[in-house]
Amino acid sequence: MRRTVFNEDHEAFRETLRAFIEAEVVPVYDDWFAAGQAPRAFYHQLAELGLFGINVPEEYGGAGLDSHKFEAVQYEETARAGVTFGGSGVHVLLALPYIKSLATEEQKKRYLPKFVSAEEMWAIAMTEPGTGSDLAGMKTTAKLSEDGTHYVLNGSKTFITGGVHADRVIVCARTAPATPEDRRHGISLLAVDTRSPGYSIGRKLDKLGLRTSDTAELAFVDVKVPVEDLLGEENKGFSYLGANLPSERWGIAFGAYAQAKAAVRFAKRYVQERTVFGQPVAHFQNTKFELAACQAEVDAAEAVADRALEALDAGELTAAEAASAKLFCTEVAHRVIDRCLQLHGGYGYMNEYPIARLYADNRVNRIYGGTSEIMKSIIAKDMGL
Repeated sequence: MRRTVFNEDHEAFRETLRAFIEAEVVPVYDDWFAAGQAPRAFYHQLAELGLFGINVPEEYGGAGLDSHKFEAVQYEETARAGVTFGGSGVHVLLALPYIKSLATEEQKKRYLPKFVSAEEMWAIAMTEPGTGSDLAGMKTTAKLSEDGTHYVLNGSKTFITGGVHADRVIVCARTAPATPEDRRHGISLLAVDTRSPGYSIGRKLDKLGLRTSDTAELAFVDVKVPVEDLLGEENKGFSYLGANLPSERWGIAFGAYAQAKAAVRFAKRYVQERTVFGQPVAHFQNTKFELAACQAEVDAAEAVADRALEALDAGELTAAEAASAKLFCTEVAHRVIDRCLQLHGGYGYMNEYPIARLYADNRVNRIYGGTSEIMKSIIAKDMGL
């Protein structure tokens, strides 16, 4: 089926990105995998390539575009090569929308040039050891000082992607108690400088998948955060988080679709090269049927992901539509990648094969950004159920 979501500019970007991945990432990816993270210097390479400034206004050093389609190309090309770009995704897809929509002019002048150049890498810290999807239950606090010049931040966060390399972290914290009428009241967003006294990085977490993406525990003990680093209005953080969730969930949906597409590519190549009982595995009817079924599912996921992308760029992607896209694409990817691994036989279980890493990387898609169960609840509510 002919796609209409990308134009010549996107395809030219694809060619440049594919060449970069083949030259700069694939040869060293095994080293990153063993180390459990991409090196910090790699993010400067991405900055030089222009990836961090695509959606940043020109006055702050960016390209001034307002589209997620270049991010979509990145999802497809990294999946195609069986690699990831470490924790850079959270820098652009998650952190940037908050800066663009909430930062004052003074903050944008301070934050964005360093964001574009990778001088400052960003992450966002929502989840706590005792709270997952229930963000209203967070315990981290930020109390305004008596002289009103800074907040005093105390608490901890976990599962923070990009947390090891981050120079600034958007920390969600309670600046006021919840009320009986509204548990979500009192949450604020602070752009915390990770070099601040009292800020510490705990364990770099040992994950099942996404091995090259650093994920950490963070702790705050009397961290002083200048009031100039409050993003948006005090106590309105929960509404800001909700406003940005559709774009985050689109990213997970599109990434999952791209992984499923890559899995079919890996499996097709493997079964054409692997010989069993004197003939290529691809010649068996079961192989043909399995891959044909997987391709049909990928085609459907591509259509859903593309439709969500167009709606997101138009500013029309609703929370329920994003939830539906995430639910569908992540469930398709789960089924497709599992079946493609099966076609690899025992070799599919070996990390030297891209399908094994893809299998592990994909599993978290049905958890982070809201579990599949949460997605179903959002969709059901939108249906009036």
